[in-house]
Amino acid sequence: MKILVATEKPFAGAAVNGIREIVEGAGHELALLEKYTEKEQLLAAVADADALIVRSDKVTAEVVEAAKQLKIVVRAGAGYDNVDLNACTAKHVVVENTPGQNSNAVAELAIGLMIYMSRNQFTPGTGCELSDKTIGIQGFGNIGQLVAKKAVALGMNVLIFTNEIKEKHNRWNTTFSLQKLYSTCDFISVNIPATPFTKNSVNYDLISAMPKGGCIINTARKEIICEDGLEQALAERPDLKYATDIAPVRYAEMKEKFGKQIYATPKKQGAETAEANMNAGLAAANQIVNYFATGCTKFQVNK
Repeated sequence: MKILVATEKPFAGAAVNGIREIVEGAGHELALLEKYTEKEQLLAAVADADALIVRSDKVTAEVVEAAKQLKIVVRAGAGYDNVDLNACTAKHVVVENTPGQNSNAVAELAIGLMIYMSRNQFTPGTGCELSDKTIGIQGFGNIGQLVAKKAVALGMNVLIFTNEIKEKHNRWNTTFSLQKLYSTCDFISVNIPATPFTKNSVNYDLISAMPKGGCIINTARKEIICEDGLEQALAERPDLKYATDIAPVRYAEMKEKFGKQIYATPKKQGAETAEANMNAGLAAANQIVNYFATGCTKFQVNK
């Protein structure tokens, strides 16, 4: 089988070597398309691929149509909104993600962004400490749980929002009210996927309800935040702050207007560690090899 790794933003060299060892060790062929700049390059590369590994690359209906032999796509990471699930399902292509492989890297970034914002983006002026502050966790999966544990180590109080039975999270203080989460927490860590139900769900009402000095940390997806609501809340409340790993559409305009109230990483940094790079890449390769060997679809997301 031909396994294509198509990455506009490539894996680290060590990760590619590891992927090659797994793929070729199982008797398959590995093909690389790295740092491509045109959609046509991807369309040509997938034409004879049996499997595809991507990072944030977009696997559109056009890509799926061009990949006549494609049987499985693995997104090296947790989120998979860059893959057209309907198009894949229609062509009987299995889509998988690699949950948990990037989680620690993203959780550490969330903590780093909290420190950065609480210390005035490392510019002169009096900031605040995280100790004794309350952090609200919106999305208590792999990343949210790691953020909570690291926050406790810093002396923070933790409140999680969950729709699940409380007994599952009996170690933590929980709330079933998103309004309560935002109105009582000094920091909010957003760790939820972008779905039709979550897009624009963090709106003006939630943001403006935060306590004085409140700060939202978004390491998930930009679409979750209602930009109009965010802009209105920041304008009305100069004490509020927003830090994100995914820049808003109007970030340049908002940065000029709100200064140190807002910050976005120059390019998505959540999974940009050597460890996460390696973990996600090797997991993707192993999942594909296992799929061809045994038909395992443990991490399939388009069932």
